[in-house]
Amino acid sequence: MSYVEMPGANVPIRMWADPKTVEGAAMQQLRNVATLPWIKGLAVMPDVHYGKGATVGSVIAMQGAVCPAAVGVDIGCGMSAVRTSLTAGDLPDDLSRLRSKIEQAIPVGRGMHDDPVEPGKFHGVPTGGWDDFWGRFDGVAEAVKFRQERAIKQMGTLGSGNHMVEFCLDETGSVWLMLHSGSRNIGKELAEHHIGVAQKLPHNQGLVDRDLAVFVTDTPQMAAYRNDLYWAQEYAKFNRTLMMALFKDVVRKEFKKAAPTFEQEISCHHNYVAEERYDGMDLLVTRKGAIRAGSGEYGIIPGSMGTSSYIVKGMGNEAAFNSASHGAGRRMSRNAAKRRFTVRDLEEQTRGVECRKDSGVLDEIPAAYKPIEQVMESQRDLVEAVAKLKQVICVKG
Repeated sequence: MSYVEMPGANVPIRMWADPKTVEGAAMQQLRNVATLPWIKGLAVMPDVHYGKGATVGSVIAMQGAVCPAAVGVDIGCGMSAVRTSLTAGDLPDDLSRLRSKIEQAIPVGRGMHDDPVEPGKFHGVPTGGWDDFWGRFDGVAEAVKFRQERAIKQMGTLGSGNHMVEFCLDETGSVWLMLHSGSRNIGKELAEHHIGVAQKLPHNQGLVDRDLAVFVTDTPQMAAYRNDLYWAQEYAKFNRTLMMALFKDVVRKEFKKAAPTFEQEISCHHNYVAEERYDGMDLLVTRKGAIRAGSGEYGIIPGSMGTSSYIVKGMGNEAAFNSASHGAGRRMSRNAAKRRFTVRDLEEQTRGVECRKDSGVLDEIPAAYKPIEQVMESQRDLVEAVAKLKQVICVKG
């Protein structure tokens, strides 16, 4: 579909989703965003759903301002994937050992490594930039400084919720490694700190929703936020780099006879800010639950823990600010999913996948998400699918 245009106070709301299928609270959030004085454009992805302040699945272009809640609290959250030389024929009948080895290598939930992971011990992981990156921690908000040791030990860890590590097969039988994570606790604490700062600024007092508080250009608060934002985005990128290195290490050891090789990694943020130019204007574009999909750019759009995921190539649609959805998108809240479904439902919906099948991940049941094929159909003018993946192992926190 091409987009549906809905009226908004300062800009039209361009929707790659059927407005009738979007929950009322999310539609109100979109109308609220369209009232911001600094806004120059709003594009809504087919996986749109209610979030804090701004919906998940929205792309907001502003001039001279940025809204921390429109980035999300997991700054830099995103995906990485890589195709391997392994094929379905290389896999053992029982995948439980492989899943266990992945879980041993990559801490999940609130876990962390006992000792910091050294990037230099992994083949192919660039070691340049790490010292500079950690050196810049001295310049982030004082409020999170006490978290440094934890942040160092959480580098290369998964987290919980919809974060995952998957072992997938594409339609040709090739094995792919895929993972989803972000800036862990340090990114969340930085985001919450800056949202609190923004809400107290005088220019935000008349907003329709205090969670849409912004920072404006040429202020010390904006400078501080952008410094911490870009640091957290880099943390998230390094986190995925190390997780993928740990994942590859497990695969090399478990499939030693097959001597697996790995193609170029595909990686993309889907909660972040980028400086981009549209219609002759330099804009700050926030993607919250959306990936960049510039012409020819590769991205990853995952489904849920029992459905397909897609490797995509962007089509450079400027009406959507060169963006696409970040996944299937939730169709019900975590609490609603826990109330509605049982562990037996989870077992049924994840049949054939080696994964957790207990009440602790019931909120991640596939039926709590929108159908990924429907989401992909709605954005045919944003991306083209180049590979369709189906997981055989899914590790959750």
